Amino acid sequence: MNIIDRYIFKKYMTTFLFTVAVFIVVIVIFDISEKLDDFLKNKASFAQVLFQYYALGSVPFFLNMLTPLINFIAVIFFTSKMADQTEIVPILNGGMSFNRMLRPYMLGAIVIAAFTLVSNLYILPFTNKVKVNFENVYVKPHKISTDTRATHMQIDSNTYVYIDNFDTKTAIGYSFVMEKFNGNELSEKMMADRITWDSVSNKWRIENYTNRIVDGLTETMEKGETRDTTLDMKPQDFEVYENIFTAMTTKELESRIMKEETRGTGMMTDLLLEKYKRWVHPFSVIILTLMAVALSSKKVRGGIGLSLGIGIGLSFTFLVFNQFSTMFALKGGLPPLLAVIIPSFTFLVLALILLKKAPK
Repeated sequence: MNIIDRYIFKKYMTTFLFTVAVFIVVIVIFDISEKLDDFLKNKASFAQVLFQYYALGSVPFFLNMLTPLINFIAVIFFTSKMADQTEIVPILNGGMSFNRMLRPYMLGAIVIAAFTLVSNLYILPFTNKVKVNFENVYVKPHKISTDTRATHMQIDSNTYVYIDNFDTKTAIGYSFVMEKFNGNELSEKMMADRITWDSVSNKWRIENYTNRIVDGLTETMEKGETRDTTLDMKPQDFEVYENIFTAMTTKELESRIMKEETRGTGMMTDLLLEKYKRWVHPFSVIILTLMAVALSSKKVRGGIGLSLGIGIGLSFTFLVFNQFSTMFALKGGLPPLLAVIIPSFTFLVLALILLKKAPK
């Protein structure tokens, strides 16, 4: 890196960190104003709110989600300022090509993208778990689904389970039915009033059951009050609350996806969206950096305000585009991978067009 590279890289990092600090203050102020009544009503202490919810949970979550947009605004701000102070023209007139000038920008974007990727895969699941657990107690406890109704689940290639409703607080399910097949033929059907999870033995206790066993033309019936059995399911599989998948580690997410392929409980789209977002989201930093340089490297009569206004507008457009594609995946049948890639790909094409038209 030469002197100009170090100069641009230093401006990049300092402006980005300053913008992050500003966003942290704004996020916390707005979030407190929105949730203060909930904190007071549910008796959350000041230390819990400050350190557990914001420092360890909410701030990392919002910063990770907004990092591409914060980076975009930061690049536009300091590049527009450089252009307004006639710093870019001498750089280009001194023999450095526009593409060569992009090198320190790309280095900064790669550093931020790499940190975001590591955060998505290894850090955010733990901070999100802190955030979700806090919200489920002190912010919106009414949104926890403690009573999951009418759950159909395939727990292996031959076994199907139905539970009319399951209480996640007591780990008790009601109106339990389990069917086992041998090929296309029913070989066993068990019906029970209740099924209870025993956390000590890690087994299910089936109560007041009737078991029908079919062997060709022969059928036998078994009845009993209790029976312990091992099934490939746990009470956590019935938990449904907001942001549950964001609180899973990458290993837990992959395991849940593998189980969902067999069980088919209707959560596959949510799981795949979370998985692909963790990998694709960081690369949007690089795409938006290219776009920001192309937009702000030319000195304009309106000063840095015009470029900054365009940048903020495009930032929110990118955010809205992401939300639309997510909703199309959840409600409209769009494949999750496409839903995650389309916004970034669209803005990549736009960035390349802007780069081609940027002053050289």
